[in-house]
Amino acid sequence: MSFNRFGHILQITTFGESHGPAIGCVIDGFPPGVQISAEEIHAALIRRATGRSRHTSQRREAEDVQILSGTFEGVTTGTPIALVVYNTDAKSKDYTRIAQQFRPGHADYTYHHKYGIRDWRGGGRSSARETAMRVAAGSLAAKYLAQKFGIRITAWLSRLGDQICDDRFVPESVDDNPFFCPDPHKVEDLERYMDALRKEGDSVGALVRARAEGVPPGWGAPVYAKLDAELASAMMSINAAKGVEVGAGFASVVQKGTEHRDEITPEGFIGNHAGGVLGGISSGQPVTVAVAFKPTSSLRLPGRTVDTDGNPVEIVTTGRHDPCVGIRAVPIVEAMMALVLMDQYLLHRAQCGDVGEQSPRVE
Repeated sequence: MSFNRFGHILQITTFGESHGPAIGCVIDGFPPGVQISAEEIHAALIRRATGRSRHTSQRREAEDVQILSGTFEGVTTGTPIALVVYNTDAKSKDYTRIAQQFRPGHADYTYHHKYGIRDWRGGGRSSARETAMRVAAGSLAAKYLAQKFGIRITAWLSRLGDQICDDRFVPESVDDNPFFCPDPHKVEDLERYMDALRKEGDSVGALVRARAEGVPPGWGAPVYAKLDAELASAMMSINAAKGVEVGAGFASVVQKGTEHRDEITPEGFIGNHAGGVLGGISSGQPVTVAVAFKPTSSLRLPGRTVDTDGNPVEIVTTGRHDPCVGIRAVPIVEAMMALVLMDQYLLHRAQCGDVGEQSPRVE
């Protein structure tokens, strides 16, 4: 009942707090026979990590992962895979000033009222530090999907505040800059934009898009485990996520049916407004999602709040924080998409076996 686990057949349980000794996860239901290593998981964690540019929090974690179980001679055994990463750069003293205050826009107030106690050091369990383990687990799922189906998942920063980042789309450029921006010509503009924002002491939101290519048709369910519903739930579980679109999303409101319906020809679909999902089941087209992230709430600009006794106080949040949490959300969105897709494949195989594998398909 504590809801620290997600997934149906592929189940991920995460544990740990931002300033606790370690964070970790247990991956249950992962198939045997897959070669994995701590080095490849570490590489995925570094993509998400803070302190790799001046545009994120300057907390610098080593992100050295230990595989505690679930493998033998570097190959998965089908038993639970336990991963742990020890926190090495937590500075809890940065938060002692506000231990008795509720930070606006954070989970401080709601955690206090739900549990009657909260870990005020960096947000404790509500910190985005927890998402490192999602990325760790997601890197294994992405590897499995790529090897078995040739599925390729790509996420990128589509919008940073009022800056459009993907007018031009060069997939190879996503990992060549600190913004995960697919337009190499836009990076200098984003650098200036973030430098100005940091000087102001303010923050901004972001829009992250993701696409999974090579997903076979047939994954998902018609009613209560719709692929798009599972994706939306997974994306909304990410810290600071405030909105999710699948395919055309909210733009479909102003589309007419003749435009939105993605007609089908022997050569393939005409358009992909449905985002690769029809009736909750994958169509074989690229699966596309977009996730909106709110601005960071930890600011050095004074704001109004109350303390734990209900008294009005002024708050200034010191410490190391991201001017835009959405930047580092790119690998997290990728990871959550990989975990959902792998789980949906395992569900499909459990119910339907090889049904549909030989059926003709269009893309």
